[in-house]
Amino acid sequence: MERDLSVCPKFERAFQVLGKKWNGLIIEVLLKGESHFSIIADAIPELSDRMLAARLRELESQEIVERCVDTGYPVQVTYHLTEKGREIKPVLDEVHHWADKWFATGTQEETTN
Repeated sequence: MERDLSVCPKFERAFQVLGKKWNGLIIEVLLKGESHFSIIADAIPELSDRMLAARLRELESQEIVERCVDTGYPVQVTYHLTEKGREIKPVLDEVHHWADKWFATGTQEETTN
């Protein structure tokens, strides 16, 4: 009996979004609520501003993140998750559960492997 080993295209697309470096962390920050660029940048210090801007644009084009501009003075830009983005929460909760079970806290090995 032959097994179908092909990957579902929708599943593959989901991993292209979530598996892209920094996307999961950006979404994690935004799950806590609407945020300014600088707050997201401070929450993920290893992420350059240039890369953060690029990832936010990509997530916006995928309709996961929405960028809101308040044209008052000074102009304020905030980011928040769309419904599509918020629905990723249970997935990330499971990743947290898995990570808590299988990764030691605060070891150098975690960051190098």
